Amino acid sequence: MNEGFTRALSALRREKGVSQRQAARELGVSQALLSHYENGIREPGLAFVVRACDYYGASADYLLGRTDRRTPPAAQPDSQAMEQAARTLAEAACADPTLGALLRQTARQLK
Repeated sequence: MNEGFTRALSALRREKGVSQRQAARELGVSQALLSHYENGIREPGLAFVVRACDYYGASADYLLGRTDRRTPPAAQPDSQAMEQAARTLAEAACADPTLGALLRQTARQLK
């Protein structure tokens, strides 16, 4: 496994303030195996990488040493999907006056 992974895995554990034994237990592996992962002796499978990402609150890219950002930037909504949703809501609001009033009230509250 690459050096970035081993460095990130052990740094995240130390940052969390847990022992190797405790982290291994919570990640569902033996302490020896976690030590092997942290020292680059063994390579983990995808299931472990996913568990470690969840446990440490980090993205897979961060854990694998592909980025310095711990979490990915927020996804930007697809503009076409947003336009379609707006059209659908507008059509529904025209067809149902109660829904239209509710949507206008919600829009005012969001401003």
